[in-house]
Amino acid sequence: MRHFLLSTAAVIALSWAGAAQAQTTIQLQRFFGACEPDYGKVTDVSSAVGECGIITSLINKFEADNPDIDVNVTTVKWPGYDQLNAQLASGAAPDVVSIHYSAISDYQARGLIDSVDEILAAQGIAPTSFTEAARGGVTKEGQMFGLPFDNWTMLFHVNLNLMKEAGLVNPDGTPILPTSVDEFFAQGKQFKEKTGKPYLVQILANETAVYARMLYTFLQQQNSDFFADPTKIKLNTPEAKSVVEFMKRINDEGLTTLGLDYAAAVSAFAQGAGGIAVNGTWLIGDFVAQSQKSNTALAGGYTVYPVPQLFPGRDSTYADGHSWVLPHKDRTPEQTAAIGKLFKFLADNDFQWARTGHLPAVKAVFDTPEFKALPFRGNIAKIAETGRSLPGAVQRQFPIQAILSEELGAAINGDKSVDEALSSAESRINDLLANI
Repeated sequence: MRHFLLSTAAVIALSWAGAAQAQTTIQLQRFFGACEPDYGKVTDVSSAVGECGIITSLINKFEADNPDIDVNVTTVKWPGYDQLNAQLASGAAPDVVSIHYSAISDYQARGLIDSVDEILAAQGIAPTSFTEAARGGVTKEGQMFGLPFDNWTMLFHVNLNLMKEAGLVNPDGTPILPTSVDEFFAQGKQFKEKTGKPYLVQILANETAVYARMLYTFLQQQNSDFFADPTKIKLNTPEAKSVVEFMKRINDEGLTTLGLDYAAAVSAFAQGAGGIAVNGTWLIGDFVAQSQKSNTALAGGYTVYPVPQLFPGRDSTYADGHSWVLPHKDRTPEQTAAIGKLFKFLADNDFQWARTGHLPAVKAVFDTPEFKALPFRGNIAKIAETGRSLPGAVQRQFPIQAILSEELGAAINGDKSVDEALSSAESRINDLLANI
């Protein structure tokens, strides 16, 4: 009987030890979609595809490698800021949250998120290990307020089959892309005459953020310091007018699809509706998959490049990115250490996330054979240097984008003059920033 009791006690002790291993819990909140039926138990990250699949399998793998840490994941509808704001207001914020670089200033300026410098330093992660574009996106007042995860931007996704039909392909098989506004319209006209289709496939209905993103890109290319004062935007300028007139002329000359929302634009390009889709880094994998099927419009004929420099000044592309931030709250030392381990794991596995099409945040990934072997990454790698966010102190970037998209859409569609639209956008944005 004595031996039985000792054995029972030993079993109980082992059970308690096992339970203690999983007592450090961190609450992680993210967008990127939900895919539990497909990836809820997957730990082989290399087998996962797409944003949702890769991030889900990454977290699964981290938990498998760290049985003493439980990552409790909440998935929110993109972009998730209304939910985060409510959580912060009620004192129920998660420990780690996915957030765009462009939203960080709104939270950092109010002390709602914490610097990650000490956590990264404790894991031996130097700020210089990240690309300039990624580090710049999370750095405010000399401190990093998020773990950079990637950079994303708008790209020129090219249907080479239609470009060949239009006579816009070099002898080496690469597309002939414009290097100026004049070349853009000459090539756009040639494409339309040869193929009977519009040169561009664009998202111009419902989700019109592309207007603002392209405005930023082409203003940066002209070295326009339109946010010299981060509390005021300056849009009544020759540089801004030239961009909006350029965008309006694309519509006026019938060089773009019209009335397509996001889903319709993605589908239209895949079905051969136009030559160049102006869309994000995250679609590279999908379009590559289409090009590998024999019965599609992209079969054997897809490539992708950064938005070309069309305005004199500098090669530049507006870039945003995804990061992981720490809402300001009390945490145990064990939770802080667990978050540090998670951040190191995500940084160490940045290549896996780069398979989505987003550009790596970690500089070393660009030099790895695995990254170089990914389709077309060499074409877009320079964005790690040419990609630029808005100045770090600019707040309310999502509402600013919405105002710009509304006003630019009115000008491009002919509902307002270009001057009226720019004046109205400037006034509305500056009123917004003055009343933060």
